[in-house]
Amino acid sequence: MIEAERLTKAYDKRIAVDDLSLTVTGGEILGLVGPNGAGKTTTLRALAGIHPPTSGSLRIAGCDVVKDPIAAKAQLAMIPDDPSLFTNLTVWEHLEFTAQVYGVSDFAGRAEGLLEEFELLDRRDTLADELSRGMRQKVAVTCALLHEPKVLLLDEPMTGLDPRGIRTLFDAVRASAVGGAAVMISSHLLGQIDHLCTKFLILSEGKSLFVGSRAEIVKALPGLRSDASLEEIFFEATEGSASAS
Repeated sequence: MIEAERLTKAYDKRIAVDDLSLTVTGGEILGLVGPNGAGKTTTLRALAGIHPPTSGSLRIAGCDVVKDPIAAKAQLAMIPDDPSLFTNLTVWEHLEFTAQVYGVSDFAGRAEGLLEEFELLDRRDTLADELSRGMRQKVAVTCALLHEPKVLLLDEPMTGLDPRGIRTLFDAVRASAVGGAAVMISSHLLGQIDHLCTKFLILSEGKSLFVGSRAEIVKALPGLRSDASLEEIFFEATEGSASAS
């Protein structure tokens, strides 16, 4: 569902992503982790067709992101860390607009269900600029899920969410994966995504350090106990002796 082959993205003389290859199949949830400036957001935006790659190829559900961007974008949804909503549209109008963009007919029932799931029913007619930070994030999530995308890209999606909102988001992500979607989620909250993701990609300075399940990465990092947390894995991979090997 998600394929990147030798993705490189440079801004002037700075290389943000360096020769990165990855695949995420339907049903998998890939945790994208790394220090600030590691290239996580750039990778997600390139896959979403927002930033064209300097070199390499990208495919979403078999569609080339560069050569066939409309077909690729029709299969995905991206939730940024700070979603930009339309200030003069209500919550419901955002869902109506999203349904029109993606050609979702008879969307009302699904939209109502999403609003109930994310505790937004009583905000249905509220303008976006009257919502709290967390509620705006919830609106972005409901819009992203409305057309049941085959690929979900989430960039620090827990920002502003309360514990109930995070649990609801994770339940929705798991349900999407069970339904066959491929998911990539970037986060610095390692304890939160530790048991959500089925595998992880650890980036540093735009390069892939390790990719695989938690058990596979632990096996590649001598000295870590088998039940090491994602945080322990992260520090060993990026700052320990393994990162220099």
